[in-house]
Amino acid sequence: MKKMVFFDLDDTLLWDKKSVQHAFDFTCQLAEKEAGIDPKKLEENVRQRARKLYASYPTYPFTQKIGINPFEGLWATFENDPGEGFAKLREIAPEYQKTTWQEGLKDTGMDDPELAKQLAQAFRDYRIKSPFLFADAIAVLAELKKNYRLALITNGSPSLQQLKLQISPELAPYFEEIFISGDIGTGKPDPEIFHYCLQKLEIHPEDAVMVGDNLHTDIIGANRTGIDSVWLNRFETEKDPAIEPRYEIKSLEELKDIL
Repeated sequence: MKKMVFFDLDDTLLWDKKSVQHAFDFTCQLAEKEAGIDPKKLEENVRQRARKLYASYPTYPFTQKIGINPFEGLWATFENDPGEGFAKLREIAPEYQKTTWQEGLKDTGMDDPELAKQLAQAFRDYRIKSPFLFADAIAVLAELKKNYRLALITNGSPSLQQLKLQISPELAPYFEEIFISGDIGTGKPDPEIFHYCLQKLEIHPEDAVMVGDNLHTDIIGANRTGIDSVWLNRFETEKDPAIEPRYEIKSLEELKDIL
C-alpha cells in the first residue's frame, strides 16, 4: 500500500490556464474600452511577444530550470525570492511586463506606452482576482488525507506559488509539506527535486505516487526517480509515445481506485 501521494499544483489542482485566460480576457477588454482595440487580436499578439521576449533574456535558462513560464512572468514580482537568479528576474520583470504589452499593442496598431503600463498592471490585478480550482480537487484531497500522507511539489517562484495558494486558501491545509522548485534550486523533471522531497519526508520511492498533468515534468521526473506516476489527462491531450506513465486518469476521483 502506498503511503505518500505527491501532487503537482498548476493545472492539476489549480486551473491555472483558465485563470490566465480570464486575466487576458479582462485586460484585453480594458484595452478595447480605452482605445478601441480588437481584444482577441491583442491577446494573440501579446502571447506571441511574451514568449519571444521571455526567451531573449539572460535569465531564460534559469526560468527553464526552475519551471517559470512566460505568462507567470507577466504577473510575478519575484519579491524576496532567494538567490542571484531571482534577483535578476526582479530587475527584469517590470521591463518585461511593460514591453510585452507595449509591443503587443504596436502589433495591433497602437503605440501607447502609458496604456501598455496600465495593461501590464491590470493583467496582474485580474490574475490575482481569478483563482480557479478544479471541481474535484478538495473532495478528493479530503478523502485521501484520511489514509495517506499528502505533499505538494510545484515548479515556480516561491513568492508566486505562495500567492497562488494564498488566493486559494482551501488547498494548503491538506498538505504535510509544500515543496517549491525555486526554494530547492531545481525543478521537475530533475530527479534531484524528487529525491529532496523523499529524503525530507523519509519516504522510499516505491511508497509514493506522483500525480500531475504534465508528461514532460511530473511524469518523466517521477519515472526517473522510481516513483509511480499518475498522468492526469483531463482534456484528452495526445500522448507522447516516448513517455509512459504508470497510470492515466481523466479525473482525480479515479485516484481512489488506483491507490
